Order: sequence, then structure tokens, then C-alpha cells
Amino acid sequence: MPKVKTKKATSKRFRVTPTGKVMFLPAGLRHNLEHMSGNARRSKRATRALADEHAASILRQLGKR
Repeated sequence: MPKVKTKKATSKRFRVTPTGKVMFLPAGLRHNLEHMSGNARRSKRATRALADEHAASILRQLGKR
């Protein structure tokens, strides 16, 4: 079996915790921030866990499964 290459775009956007959860930063913090409330900006700073139904495809792209 050949080695599975990592999808580089996926590796830049997601990371896997030691327990196997897929974490990501939400979109929407690049520009036009003056139209967003401070609460919305602060809540987007935190990393979030990806839903389980999507995590399997991301783990496959990262070569973890």
C-alpha cells in the first residue's frame, strides 16, 4: 500500500486533539470586522469541535484513518 498524502489545505484549517476530536477556528474574522459586534468577534476567537458526522472525512484527508 502506498502512503496516503495529507491534504495540505485541510492540515492548515483543522487539528486533531489527543482524544481524537477535530478542532477548527470559525470563519469570519478576516475583514469587515467593524460591522460585527464585540460579542460576535470574541466568540469567534475560540476553537470549536467539529461535528462527528463531518470529522470522519476530515480525519481521512489528514491521513489519520
